[in-house]
Amino acid sequence: MRGWIFGLIGLVLVSACGVDGEPVRPSLNAGVGVSNSGVHAGGSVGLHKGPVNIFLGF
Repeated sequence: MRGWIFGLIGLVLVSACGVDGEPVRPSLNAGVGVSNSGVHAGGSVGLHKGPVNIFLGF
């Protein structure tokens, strides 16, 4: 699972540098929540290019 996440982040970074054409804007969002029931971690990774936005959340 961790390797998959690092691979996805690597793909976002390579896409963002413009190797394959016009650069796309990557985004990364992470958060941690604490409540009476425990600790919850989550986040999302996204790409923005023109009118198209792609997001993956975990």
